[in-house]
Amino acid sequence: MSEPFPPPPPPPAPPAPAGSSNRATVALILGILGVVCCGLCAPFAWVMGNRELEAIRSGLAPAANQGLATAGKILGIIGTILFALGIVWMIFFGGMAIVSAMAGGAGH
Repeated sequence: MSEPFPPPPPPPAPPAPAGSSNRATVALILGILGVVCCGLCAPFAWVMGNRELEAIRSGLAPAANQGLATAGKILGIIGTILFALGIVWMIFFGGMAIVSAMAGGAGH
């Protein structure tokens, strides 16, 4: 009798679940920081979130990152608006305080 057929090879391992990328996570962290305490981080979150969303649309990044990237982009937009309003507030009212101090004299 001849040798029986060899056993079939084992099935391939299932692909690992796609995790979030570092860029999407960093965009979210910068967005949170931009809204909560450091407005200067917000524009960077906006740009990073937008670039990650473009990478997802073009297939270069996993679709699992879309939620984090979108949240980072939205928080970046909100933080940038708040940061810009804060700068306008400081310039306008800071400038008004200087003008009123110069016009009224210091306590006269």
